[in-house]
This record gives sequence, structure tokens and C-alpha cells, in this order.
Amino acid sequence: MYEHHIGSIQEQRMRDVLYRDFQTIDTVQFPAPGSNTTPPHTLSDFWFRTYAPIAFRNFRSKYKLDIGDFLNSLCNHELRELSNPGKSGSIFYITQDDEFIIKTVQHREGEFLRALLPSYFMNLMQHPPTLLPKYHSFYCYQTSRKNIRFVVMNNLLPSSVRIHDKYDLKGSTYRRRVSDKELARDLPTLKDLDFRERHPDGIWLEAETYDALIKTIEQDCLVLESLQIMDYSLLLGIHNLDQAKRDRKATAQTS
Repeated sequence: MYEHHIGSIQEQRMRDVLYRDFQTIDTVQFPAPGSNTTPPHTLSDFWFRTYAPIAFRNFRSKYKLDIGDFLNSLCNHELRELSNPGKSGSIFYITQDDEFIIKTVQHREGEFLRALLPSYFMNLMQHPPTLLPKYHSFYCYQTSRKNIRFVVMNNLLPSSVRIHDKYDLKGSTYRRRVSDKELARDLPTLKDLDFRERHPDGIWLEAETYDALIKTIEQDCLVLESLQIMDYSLLLGIHNLDQAKRDRKATAQTS
């Protein structure tokens, strides 16, 4: 499915994105026996929809995403389901190389994403160092009985780097403390009050890094405000160099 979609899009001449490109939906039927343009398969007949294919192709180009690597990550290796689903009921999968997240979305969330694509695109063009999620594509797998909509986006916290603390920060303190159930996980997602307790003096950043980070966050917040989005947060992962050094030393002593 991915190869069919990506291949057909990549063959088209690169051009600027037009407003109508955000509304486009490409639909391809995949009958079980196969067709002139689709391979045979062992599933029931299904349709595969691609939302805003030209717009997302430009997104991927802006991200300097290698299409070969993208397809290899999605198609040639088994996905891993993440054990911590979102409150919306979405299911999350991650590629074996930790590069991409696949998230299922409900119809309402999918329509909202399509509506904000033009503003998302303008922000990406005008302010490339955004911290907003980098969406690579949006699809729908449809059979006679069900529709499964899902987006593909970048994974912010790859497992190649040990994350010692992870925070979901909203800038609020009301009910912003980790639950006992979440705290029992190997790497719990902590919240604002937990951050204050563990880092009462904050986190030190070099002045240049701090200025760039604040500028990017402020710009992203303006975009979210313009879209009337209030329920958002900053995902913060901390790799503790001192702790990593102690871990390596302990591993060396036991080996």
C-alpha cells in the first residue's frame, strides 16, 4: 500500500502546494485477486485512501526525509505496539528503527487534522525549526466493515539514547502530578508538579540554545492559539550524562 502510494506520488513533478491540495483524497481499491495496478493479497477487498498526498510529499521534502528509508521503516519490518495508549483511545505503533510513530485517529480528530493542514504548512514554511509534530502522511484503510485512519509522524524519543526522565508539561499545576499506576512503569511520563520537585532550579541551557528554544515555543504557541487549540503539552525527555556514566561503569564491573 505504502509503496503504491509513495511511488505514484514521487513520479509526479515537484511543484508548489495549492490550497486544493489540502482537500485532495486519493482512493485506490485493492481487490484480493489483484488488478492491473495493484498486487494480489490474502485479505478481503479493501480501499486505501491517502489524504492530501501532494501536501504531505512537500512536508517530507521539507523535512529532508529519504523516501527509501521511509518505506523501508514502514514496510520491511514488523511494527511494535506501544503499551501506553492515548486518552483518546488511539493506538500507537513504532517502527523497528525507532524513526516513526503510527497513530490511529478517530474520524473527528482526522477531520480536524485535515482542517489545520494549511496553517500547519504555512508555519512549517515560515518557521522550519518547529517543535510541533512532524506529520509525514495520513491514510485510511477501509473495508466493508471498518475504517481505520492513521497518521505517520516522527518519533521524538528514539531508544538509541537512554531517556532517564520523561515529562508531559502543560504549564499548569492543577492535577498535574503523576499517578501511582503510571509511576510504577519503567519510564513513567511525569508531569508539571513532578518536574518542579525533581528540578526546583529548572534545567540549565546555554544562552543560545535557550533563546532558540523559547523563540520556537512562542511561535508554535501562536500557531496553536490561531487554531483555537488549548489542550497541548511539551514532551520533554532528559538524558542524564552523569547517570549514563554510572550505568556504563556498573555494567563494566558486572561483565
